[in-house]
Amino acid sequence: MDAAFTAEEDDAQRGAAEQDALRRTLHELLTDRTARTLARACEEAGRTLLSSPLLATSVLAAPLVRALGTDAQGTALLPGLTAGHTSATLAVPGGALSLALGLTGDNAGGHWSGGGRSGGVQARQAEKGWALYGQAEQVLDGHTADLLLVAAHTGGFARSRTLLFVVRAEGAAGLSRVRQPSADGARPQATLQLRDVEGELLGSGADVVEALVSVGRTAATLLAAEAVGAAERVLEGAIALPRGRDEGASWAEKQRLAEVYVQVTAARSAVCCAAADPAGGGALALAQGIEVLRAAAWEAVRLHGGTGDGREREAQLQFGRAACDELLFGPVHRLRDRAADAAGIFGPPAAGEPVSGASASGVPAPGAPASGAPAYHHDPHDKEAVR
Repeated sequence: MDAAFTAEEDDAQRGAAEQDALRRTLHELLTDRTARTLARACEEAGRTLLSSPLLATSVLAAPLVRALGTDAQGTALLPGLTAGHTSATLAVPGGALSLALGLTGDNAGGHWSGGGRSGGVQARQAEKGWALYGQAEQVLDGHTADLLLVAAHTGGFARSRTLLFVVRAEGAAGLSRVRQPSADGARPQATLQLRDVEGELLGSGADVVEALVSVGRTAATLLAAEAVGAAERVLEGAIALPRGRDEGASWAEKQRLAEVYVQVTAARSAVCCAAADPAGGGALALAQGIEVLRAAAWEAVRLHGGTGDGREREAQLQFGRAACDELLFGPVHRLRDRAADAAGIFGPPAAGEPVSGASASGVPAPGAPASGAPAYHHDPHDKEAVR
């Protein structure tokens, strides 16, 4: 006789299958670090509102170790980070993570790390390597990470520069870590206090600005993919809600959901373009992803109407995720402003940034002006252009 499963057992099996699929996706993320594969994995993580050190370890810390670390440091640290046995995070003082990654402003000069004066995190040479003193706020997974990549200022005011230091958190003397509440509850943050904590210089002392900018571009793309996955999940839940008997209200709700669907589709297209070229569209994709997640979550909460069921609670958490991402990596208008400055839309492009309309290979993108054609720059004081 064939055995039949109960409804509870079927739900348990489906839940186990989803977790297994998610684990396989994350394993693919840690072994294949192409931007498109990372984007697919982060999208699935966003759909489930995954609480894990995925962003802090694989997106922020591991690429910095690989880009800046010496051969000995790479051999000692990267295997544990890749296998998932070791967690790590990037600690930036003053809550200036978006500025340090070059997403909302120019990170050259290192003023966000202390600037040679009081505040931030200062590093000085000691008998056994380096000693770090200062405080860092809004550190992702800072209370549980095994390794801390601390951005610290060194050289005093005359030879000012910012370097990265590796701090092994377990048993570190002078290190205090306090977990702070987050808007969504699934992306924990912490405040770190360092009182002459021993640290190891990451790499040979080369400038870390370019490495941080490169990591910031990729991180923006992956965060945008995560936001799009979360928005799709919330939208699916809102569409599945039973409609009322008022035909006019039902049509109005469908129209609003259709508008959100168009926004989600446009954000997905932006993520696909940014995954192919993070330097050209990462920040813009992140700004669009945050906005569409906020809009989708707000519509879902409104349509639930305070029923208090599980789907409404999930929509509320996703709305908190959008607010959390904007606080850490935004705000949205600064992301767009920085992208416009880098592309040279309202003036000459920023130094070291790719020119708008050109790919990395130098081939003009579709719709870009031909070689030798004058580029248009809007001047608000030019009355003829305005007319």
